[in-house]
Amino acid sequence: MKKQRRKFSKEFKLKVILEALKEESTLKELCQKYDLHPNQISKWKTDFLEKAPTIMDAKTPRQSDEANEREKEKLYSKIGQLQMEVEFLKKKLFP
Repeated sequence: MKKQRRKFSKEFKLKVILEALKEESTLKELCQKYDLHPNQISKWKTDFLEKAPTIMDAKTPRQSDEANEREKEKLYSKIGQLQMEVEFLKKKLFP
């Protein structure tokens, strides 16, 4: 019978990573506390540290929302223009 792989939530991983970064307890203690292999904790920690700079450079949600609103307005104006063109062509083709 095959052993099923465990799946960990983002919240759980982050909790373990933060404890590992605090270095208040050893890796061995963390492994025993969370029933994980030391390599797993180390991998999560290195992945987190590699991705941290990109997270800090990402646009803030507010900037992203403003950009989305500008894009939405631009698209709505384009839709309006195309509708006017369609109406104009209908009148010319079918008087």
